[in-house]
Amino acid sequence: MELLRNAVRPYAWGSRTAIPELLGSPVPAPHPQAELWLGAHPADPSVLMHADGAQTSLLEALRTDPYRHLGTRCAQRWGGRLPFLLKVLAAEEPLSLQAHPSAEQAAEGFAREEGRGVPRDAPERNYVDPSHKPELICALTELQALAGFRDPRRTVELLKALDVPALQPYRAMLAAEPNADGLRTLFTTWITMPETAMKAVLPGTLDACVALLRRDGVCGGDFRTPRGGDFRTPRGGDFRTECRVILELAETYPGDVGVLAALLLNHVVLASGEAMYLPAGNLHTYLRGTGVEISANSDNVLRGGLTSKHIDVPELLRVLDFSYGALPVQRGERVGLHETAYRTLAEEFQLTRLEWADGESTPVCLHSRWPQILLCTQGSAQLHSLDGGSVTVRRGGSVWLAAADPDVTLCPGPGPVQLFRALPGLAPLPAHPGPSSGSE
Repeated sequence: MELLRNAVRPYAWGSRTAIPELLGSPVPAPHPQAELWLGAHPADPSVLMHADGAQTSLLEALRTDPYRHLGTRCAQRWGGRLPFLLKVLAAEEPLSLQAHPSAEQAAEGFAREEGRGVPRDAPERNYVDPSHKPELICALTELQALAGFRDPRRTVELLKALDVPALQPYRAMLAAEPNADGLRTLFTTWITMPETAMKAVLPGTLDACVALLRRDGVCGGDFRTPRGGDFRTPRGGDFRTECRVILELAETYPGDVGVLAALLLNHVVLASGEAMYLPAGNLHTYLRGTGVEISANSDNVLRGGLTSKHIDVPELLRVLDFSYGALPVQRGERVGLHETAYRTLAEEFQLTRLEWADGESTPVCLHSRWPQILLCTQGSAQLHSLDGGSVTVRRGGSVWLAAADPDVTLCPGPGPVQLFRALPGLAPLPAHPGPSSGSE
C-alpha cells in the first residue's frame, strides 16, 4: 500500500485549470494539461512513494516482482504487465476523431509495422504496442462527446434540414442505403475527398448551420455548444446541437475533413457520475469536460480527422465499426453501501466509484489479491491495512495496492468524499443486496 506520483500529459487540447485544481497546483497552469496517467504504461509510468522516502517506478516494480504486485493469475494472463491504464482526462478543446483496434487487429498491425522496421516513435506509426484499447469514461463534470454512428435515417434528416446543394448527392447516397454499408460508403467518400471538393462542400455546410440556428431563434454570432443542458434526446427536426458542434469543430480545425465526418456521429452529454463504454472500432472524440477514463494498457490510436497528426485512412477503415445507434449511458450498479460499479465486457479493467456524503463515515473493506489503484477526486480518506500500515490520500492523490498486500480498511474523512477504484475486469465484485441504480 503506497502513494503514487503520476505524470501529466500536456496535449494542446487540454485544460489549464481542471487537472491543476485536482492536484492543488497553481491555476491556471502555464500550459494545457490534458491527461493525468496512473499506471505502468512504458511511456509515463507512475512512481511508488515508499514510506522511507525512496521512489520506484511502478513499471520497474512490476518487472522486479510481478507476482507480488499483480498476483499469479494476473501476472500469467498478461505476461507481467498491469492490464489497465487509469487517467484523468480534461478537454478544453475537441480531441482528434479516433478509433481503437481490436485485440486481433492490434496484434497483427504491431507485428506488421515491427516487420517493416517502422520506429516506434515515428509519426506515421499506427501501433505502438500489440494490445487493443477498449475504454470507459466516467464524467467528473459535464462531459460532451461525439461517439458512434448516428442512425443513418436521422442523418438523412439532418442533411435535408441543412438543405445544401453540394450535400444533396451525399444525402441521396445515404438515403438509398440507410445502413452500415451506406455509412461506410459515405464516410469513406468524405474522408478521402480531395481538398478542392472539400472547399466546395464545407463552407456551404457551415453557412447552412448558421442559417438553421438563426432560423431557430439563436441570436448573435456565438454558436458554440452550451456547457449546460441535456441534448441526448433530439426532438423532431431539432438539429441545433449538431449545428453548434459542427461550427465549433470548424472554428477549432478549419478545413479539416473530420468536420464533415462529425455530421455522422451521435452527440452525447454525460452528467457527473455517468459513464460510457467505447469498444474497439468505435469512432469518437471528446469535445469538452473532465472525466476519469480507464482502458486496456495501450496507446494505439487510429485517427480520422480533427488533428494535425498522421491519418492512415486504409488502416482506419480496416478497424472502424460502422454499426449505428445511440450508445448506452451508464449510471452505475450498486455493489456496496458506498460503492458503484460500471460494467463492461473488458477483462483488462473495471472501474468503481466510492462515495460518502457529508456526515457519513462507514468504513469499507477492500480485499486484495488483485492489483488496484485508488484515485481520490474529492475530500480525503485514510487506508489502514491488517499489518498495521496506514496512508492518507487527499484530493488528487492516489494509492497503489499490490495483490499481495493485506486487506485494507478505507475510512472517509470529513465529507463529501469520492474515490475511484481501478482493478482488472477478472476481479470479482460483491453483488449489492439492495436494488440496482440501473443504467440506460
